[in-house]
Amino acid sequence: MRVLHVVPTYLPAVRYGGTIHSVHGLCRALVRAGHDVSVLTTSVDGDEDSPVPLGTPVALDGVRVHYCRSPALRRLYWSPPMARALPGAVAAADVVHLHSVFLWPTLAAARAARRANVPYLLSPRGMLVRRLIERRSALVKRAWIGLFERRNVESAAAVHLTSELERDELLALGFAPREALVVPNGVDAGTPSPAGADDGPVVYLGRINWKKGLDRLIETMRKLPQFRLVIAGNDEENLTPRLLAIAQGAGVADRVQFAGYVEGTAKSELLRTAAVLALPSVSENFGNAVLEAMAHGCPVVVTKDVGLAAAVQRAGAGVVAENDPASLARAIESLTGDPARRAAAGAAGFALVKERYGWDRIAAEMGQHYERVRRAGRTARA
Repeated sequence: MRVLHVVPTYLPAVRYGGTIHSVHGLCRALVRAGHDVSVLTTSVDGDEDSPVPLGTPVALDGVRVHYCRSPALRRLYWSPPMARALPGAVAAADVVHLHSVFLWPTLAAARAARRANVPYLLSPRGMLVRRLIERRSALVKRAWIGLFERRNVESAAAVHLTSELERDELLALGFAPREALVVPNGVDAGTPSPAGADDGPVVYLGRINWKKGLDRLIETMRKLPQFRLVIAGNDEENLTPRLLAIAQGAGVADRVQFAGYVEGTAKSELLRTAAVLALPSVSENFGNAVLEAMAHGCPVVVTKDVGLAAAVQRAGAGVVAENDPASLARAIESLTGDPARRAAAGAAGFALVKERYGWDRIAAEMGQHYERVRRAGRTARA
């Protein structure tokens, strides 16, 4: 099947977080499953552009990636070259999969798909959440929903959500999608690494962003004097100075390390030596870092606002805590203070990843949805 993915940014622009990795992970696995996969994206990478060819496809793990320049309105990822490429790319596809909301590529691609009568799926990637909408540019976002996004969502053959939590948030906003599919993100899991020591660091992995609850996690360290906290991730919002001030005020600055963005073997080593991974987000549609930790046999502590929280609790892969320092501290100590429980949680998380979240399984599941949508589209056009 010929599948076109349209996404505002793509590898190597890793500064944009988990969506970059999850979209490529899906595309790469779809190629392994025998699908013909193309990506149409921009070269935007912060204020600069990724060092990629423009105007000619680039092969990444069998995925054909076509990068387009955004000369202006870069926060919306407006791209005249993409506008010119979309009609032909959409017409050549059996199914189109869009990844984003509130951004120009999704608007333009949804219009192109409707004009060409090609079915499309839309993945909001955690952005259709009331709390996030109200936090920043609420009036602009609500106007965009009224003018564009409601039609984009409700005209899609299906809306793809990564968790039941994300689906509930979408419906709570009053959207009425034709179909709401819940298909999680995946991860590549091999042999689990030996578990780190019970007194290893508490690790946070991901973007440094207001919604991640890092201020509360730093405050938690006052109640855990035996631990270090390693915060690993890029800081696009320049929040590190504020977080450092919180650490100093709490008297824990000497035990809080900002490690910057980590990848590859450095990430694996960090998770291998961690006592636990903590993700205390106030809004998290899925939680890719949780999967990565579990794939390394590392137990996790998450809040109920993390999309994977229910799966973690059902599997016994860690602890679901309330989002306050005292509760987070109790959750961490409940694992680290009981080596047998901590080891069992790590093993349960690894087993869960192998059973449910491998990329090949996720791609097979998504491929079935693509085929069903494609067949329904053909029937509608017949």
